[in-house]
Amino acid sequence: MATIKDIAKLSKVSAATVSRVLNGDESITVQDQTRQRIYQASKELGYKTIQERRNQQQMVISKKYPATGIILCLSYEEELSDPYFLSIRQGIEEELIKQGISTTTMIRLHDKVDYQKVRELDGMIIVGRINEEAIKKVSCHSKNIVYINHSPDDDIYDSVVVDFQKATERALQHLLKAGYKRIGYIGGVEREHLKEKTIIGEDLRFTTYEKVMKSVGFYQPSYVFIGEYTMTQGYELMKKAVKQKNVPEAFFIASDPMAIGALRALQELKVSVPSDIAIVSFDDIEMAEFCSTPLTTVKVHTKEMGQTGVKLLLDRINGRELPLKVTVPTELVIRQSCGTNK
Repeated sequence: MATIKDIAKLSKVSAATVSRVLNGDESITVQDQTRQRIYQASKELGYKTIQERRNQQQMVISKKYPATGIILCLSYEEELSDPYFLSIRQGIEEELIKQGISTTTMIRLHDKVDYQKVRELDGMIIVGRINEEAIKKVSCHSKNIVYINHSPDDDIYDSVVVDFQKATERALQHLLKAGYKRIGYIGGVEREHLKEKTIIGEDLRFTTYEKVMKSVGFYQPSYVFIGEYTMTQGYELMKKAVKQKNVPEAFFIASDPMAIGALRALQELKVSVPSDIAIVSFDDIEMAEFCSTPLTTVKVHTKEMGQTGVKLLLDRINGRELPLKVTVPTELVIRQSCGTNK
């Protein structure tokens, strides 16, 4: 059986460093490249820590189902304010219970990540965007990974996604066919998360809006308002939009919570929806149907995304090697806020 010294020799570091890294000692300062080299050497030599051997024995005795983990890119507070991601997680948890897996490890990238705990998992479901650095830290521990709402590499990882481009085009075409030309955009910033930092990524809702509006000759930079994906920001951005001289006659709003905030702002300003300003939104959360003016919105089947992610993960754990990418379809739900029922 391989020893600490064997790993130290192969990874070209001291035995003490190997021991501390493999046993999850957070106080040791080691470059990521060195840490990955140690993990790779231990994997090649088939080495298992005392804790891993204990856990393996315990699994043989008492565990019938694979150890699964859910890695969440949002903080607890962010998730509560965004029903989109909360619904995805609920779909994951419901399907895990349906499959007989009642115990899972929940990890938030905003918190301190115990990579020793990650190494003990049979598979992981990652919800949201994480950047390349975080992917390397996670993926070196398991090939059984499913991404939901993000697809970093179709050739390696399973993923469950929405076609944001197609969905946004459908929403905008609906407004254009209704005769609207001055169409504004209210949205947030897409972020790739890591504990130490956050990187702004491409938001396909905005880039598609920009592309479509330019293609028909109606794009105006002054019609674009971008903040954070929160109800409060939707409220504040709509107030800002209405105060300018040339106010759009319709808006595509990139999330329902932002649209609900925008509706409140318009109500306070005594601007009628859809008579004065029409709105099409995105998500179709439960509240969208019960707003003061029910929202026309792109319905995303978030729970089904979570459920599909679990099925892909279990299939992968059971031996499938070919990576699969599942695109969950969306639909435009027509209600009062867009000013047309067709």
